Amino acid sequence: MKTTIKKSLVVVFMLGTLINYANEHLTSDNILDAKRVKVEFNAVKKGQTLTIKNNVGTTVYNQEIKTSGNYSRTFNLTALENGNYTAELDKDFEVIVKPFIVENGSVTFLEEEKVFKPIIKIEKELILISKIESDNKPLKVTIYHENEIIFSEKVEGENTLKRIYSLSKSPRGNYIIIINTNNSTSSKNFRI
Repeated sequence: MKTTIKKSLVVVFMLGTLINYANEHLTSDNILDAKRVKVEFNAVKKGQTLTIKNNVGTTVYNQEIKTSGNYSRTFNLTALENGNYTAELDKDFEVIVKPFIVENGSVTFLEEEKVFKPIIKIEKELILISKIESDNKPLKVTIYHENEIIFSEKVEGENTLKRIYSLSKSPRGNYIIIINTNNSTSSKNFRI
């Protein structure tokens, strides 16, 4: 009888030790390692920005790149709600977009896209805008003077946008030009 009690105590002690070991070493971080996803970009530069957005454009994650070279970071994207997302690397003249879908704890990356950013130059009373549009998506240009819209134009069906807007007859003051295209916005503040 004493032997049976001793064996039972040893078994209980071993189970207790095993459970404590499992609790200590199988934390939620370690369990999620199997669900982590690596996001990679080549030829990044210090100061560029990585942003993860949901399907309505809300930023879920934002980080400025600290070193130039190849970027690689592991994320637990499965913690996100089911839906469509993008990982976007904002470079000098383009944005590299890696769309992905989160569905029931599974992450699927889709084909990478490049979105060219508009180039806005101000020369005295002229606004010069150029933009390469690879997929002919509509582009909207809006110019504000002191927070009031003074000009708005929607451009469609052009691969390359080249526009010059003259403000020679416009009043002096603060201006903002905003360009919306492909779910992204670019803006420039200036004064004439």
